[in-house]
Amino acid sequence: MNPQLFLAFMIVAVSLACTPGVDWAYSISAGLKQRSFVPAVAGLCSGYVLHTLLMVAGLAALLSGVPGLLGWLTLAGAAYLLWLGVTTLRSWRGASFSAEAGVVQSGNQLRTFLQGMGTSGINPKGLLFFVALVPQFVSPEAALPVPVQSGLLGLTFVILAGVVYTAVALTSRKLLASRPGAARVVTLVSGIIMIGLGTVLLSEQLLPLLPQIQAAGA
Repeated sequence: MNPQLFLAFMIVAVSLACTPGVDWAYSISAGLKQRSFVPAVAGLCSGYVLHTLLMVAGLAALLSGVPGLLGWLTLAGAAYLLWLGVTTLRSWRGASFSAEAGVVQSGNQLRTFLQGMGTSGINPKGLLFFVALVPQFVSPEAALPVPVQSGLLGLTFVILAGVVYTAVALTSRKLLASRPGAARVVTLVSGIIMIGLGTVLLSEQLLPLLPQIQAAGA
């Protein structure tokens, strides 16, 4: 693998992982509800592992090339984000950052993991990242086969994202532990971010259909 291409990919991957978004919001809000934020971060990373496997198998490019399929995936992802955001908002008044809260919620670690996996795995933006961006850093002249290079790049992003999300969760935990009441604010903001992103994704798919609906009704 070309070292310069790999270094360039790492810079891009770190920049993307450091961009606040729904992954940040979920890892922080999940950390407020449980003693450990590990299930949330592990779930988010597992979703990107799924994207990596699809990319290596060539299924990601195939799915993105099927007319209308990406749109339906986007609608499903938008609906999931809206549901997750509403669920988060419903719990913001009772959000706290205490050991007692962690004990009560410890039985939901598997659920937290699966929700995290769904958050990143069903996100069509993640699919587009692996389909459109990763191939730009693959060198056909390299000694390693293209699928192997793609897999290594995908796993590199997974590791970098895991490190960034862990740092975000740890930093927010320390800040919230020293500021009583901040947990409710962060939970509220996290829910709003999820709902906002879900609304944007939903609008991107539905707004282009309005002229067709109006024409059909005329």
